[in-house]
Amino acid sequence: MTRPITAGVDGSEESLAALGWAAREAVRRGLALRVVHAWRFQSHEAIDAGDPDTQVQWVREGLAEVTRSVTERHPGLEVTTDVIDDGSVDTLVAAGADAELLVLGSRGQAAVVGFLLGSVGQQVIAGAKSPVVLVRAGDEASAEAAGREIVVGQHGDAEDSAAALRFAFETAAARGATVRAVRAWTLPPLFAYSPASLKLLDEAGGLEPYEKRSLGEALRPWRERFPDVPVVEHVEMGSAGQVLLSVVGRAQLMVVGRRARRTAVGARIGSVAHGVLHHAPCPVAVVPPV
Repeated sequence: MTRPITAGVDGSEESLAALGWAAREAVRRGLALRVVHAWRFQSHEAIDAGDPDTQVQWVREGLAEVTRSVTERHPGLEVTTDVIDDGSVDTLVAAGADAELLVLGSRGQAAVVGFLLGSVGQQVIAGAKSPVVLVRAGDEASAEAAGREIVVGQHGDAEDSAAALRFAFETAAARGATVRAVRAWTLPPLFAYSPASLKLLDEAGGLEPYEKRSLGEALRPWRERFPDVPVVEHVEMGSAGQVLLSVVGRAQLMVVGRRARRTAVGARIGSVAHGVLHHAPCPVAVVPPV
């Protein structure tokens, strides 16, 4: 069964931009679109906020309105809607479990908005089984114009970044875009060298040639699978987050892998994904490992 693209909305400008992005991507990929509003009853003494039944009716009416704007813009797109009366992390993760993508709004340097406030947002991203795409307010179709690249971070060996690379190449193929694969490297401490690693470095001709060879090996299966997708190999010395952000001006989409970890205060995503989410002006896809 084909899985839909799921967009979370809450009426904010960021979530409406996310809905527009999700609709365009669903059309490109030939997928259905599911629009979800995660709702909680809110009581306000200062104003007449109505009872829960009244509030959920408001939510349904607002959801119908934004969905109507999508179907008018994309008349052939299959769209379904859901109102979920529980905005917990588990419920939100479940909303994206059966989706090809989960698309949400983001304020970048501020907290992720709507039903992804603060640490809840990080826990949803950390727990999601499918890629999560974060979209800023003001994102438009024009940002996906030809010439702007799908930028993807690559690290470690071929398996470490396989999921992120696959997502990047699939997206580039659907858009007719170029993939810029970025591998950052830093000088390791002297004690990190072992006889085996020194041999590999010697065979490669040094650190930078070794990193270039590693990137090429990681890209090889995806070049073979997507021969029509142009690829730029970008190897640069520096921290991964800084190097990725240095090329963000070229990007229509930034793709990073996820390194989720558990802490005493809940799930947290890796520092590279966290930094890119906060500072990249373009949409960012966070892809879980295979």
